[in-house]
Amino acid sequence: MLVDLTLPYADTTAADLSFALGLPPAPALHVLEIPDLGLQLRLLGASHQVMMGELSETVACLPGRRPDLPDAVTDERYRFAAEIRTLTPAEMSAEVGRLRAELSGHPHGLVGQFPGDPDAVTALLAYSDGADAVGWRTWHAYPQTGELVETTTSVRLGAAA
Repeated sequence: MLVDLTLPYADTTAADLSFALGLPPAPALHVLEIPDLGLQLRLLGASHQVMMGELSETVACLPGRRPDLPDAVTDERYRFAAEIRTLTPAEMSAEVGRLRAELSGHPHGLVGQFPGDPDAVTALLAYSDGADAVGWRTWHAYPQTGELVETTTSVRLGAAA
């Protein structure tokens, strides 16, 4: 699903992002419910939030929190990884174009386009990660700094939280 957002970025660089587990639902610009995976993908003015039952993952510019995006977070049930790539303007446009093409028509994909730059997007894709897990990937494009933040999450089902 492709969504044109009217709210400009609240975060302007990858260095402004924070990671948090367990936050309540934040005000969302758009929500994609995925009942077959038990997920809710949420586009925030400051990036993304995924809700899965009692589990919530937020990667965003979070007021009152020091910016901190870890490379990885792992426990017996939950795995998160983040990578920040630096791209040229042409590479950024190509990558955002690919994301738009692949995810905008996907039933578990969501692309939010922010105003002001065609490459300013936040994209999410949820998927089944085998019979006992679900996962999602996200992309946060900052064309003004040439940064693309990519995250990957996997959650084992049925494991103790």
